[in-house]
Amino acid sequence: MYTKDTAQKVLIDPFYTGGNRLCIISAHATPGMASWLLTNYDERSIPQISVELIVGMTADEGIPLTFHEGFKLLHGNNYAGRDYHFSCSYISRQPSIHDNLYIWMNGEEPLCAFSGSLEFTQASFLQQQEQIHECSAVDAFQFYNRAVDRSVYCNYAEIEEEVRIYGSYQASNTERTADGRTNQVSLSWLTRKGNETGTRSGPNWGHRGRRNRNEAYIPLPSAVAKSGFFPLNKQHFIALTDDHRALLLRVEQMNDKAITTPASNAQLGEYLRNRMGLPNGAYIHKADFETYGRTDVTFYKIDDEQYYMDFSVVTPTQIS
Repeated sequence: MYTKDTAQKVLIDPFYTGGNRLCIISAHATPGMASWLLTNYDERSIPQISVELIVGMTADEGIPLTFHEGFKLLHGNNYAGRDYHFSCSYISRQPSIHDNLYIWMNGEEPLCAFSGSLEFTQASFLQQQEQIHECSAVDAFQFYNRAVDRSVYCNYAEIEEEVRIYGSYQASNTERTADGRTNQVSLSWLTRKGNETGTRSGPNWGHRGRRNRNEAYIPLPSAVAKSGFFPLNKQHFIALTDDHRALLLRVEQMNDKAITTPASNAQLGEYLRNRMGLPNGAYIHKADFETYGRTDVTFYKIDDEQYYMDFSVVTPTQIS
């Protein structure tokens, strides 16, 4: 049984022995884990990986809207500008699948496989509390192929007729959680003094050297970073926005001072400028936020991998 460095052994090492395609069946899975894995491939300069995920319990349980939107965001042939292929499918016909399998292939040739209680979630992999063992790659791939026949891609146009998608785009309630903590926090786009935006930080992070001018991050105060509201250690999480978008995010930089979009630091800046009606790459001043109607953004926590992000503005029409 692997009990140490499981992610390395199961998700990384087989690449160096010829694997170029990773086929996964997991009873439950999260887009945060998929984003974490693809980012790790990118940071290790591992090229041309194909990751093909089947979520097993969706025939019985459906899937949260948050996760569904995250998987759709990742589904396709490009991540972080590299030639990565990621696909996500849901089991749509009974029976659901409780098993967890990780099958490494070289093209169509099975190389090695692992099975056990380890689900494709950050909670399972990064906390390393589950067990996994090697199994027959040929048998595992045959099982995977039979599951493909009972699955449907997450971006299928009529997916809601095949699999139940539950949840909605709305803020969680503002009551405190069971451990007494509030489930919401507001973060300012401005510097700590509050008198302006950072010249080369926050929404203007890309305004330095030859960087992409859209690069941006949400400043994260130390007290909030240490509070446990957001996951740390470069774990990924997804936020549904009030205008029906999905953003895959993580906390990074020295002292956990920034919330970024790991696939590209420019994704957040592009979203922000578009939302505020500014040109791509525009330098953002405090006055631009005031013209828009607010200088902060509010996060509501569902769990460590799901959040709701509110950057909405109450207009006079809405008030009346």
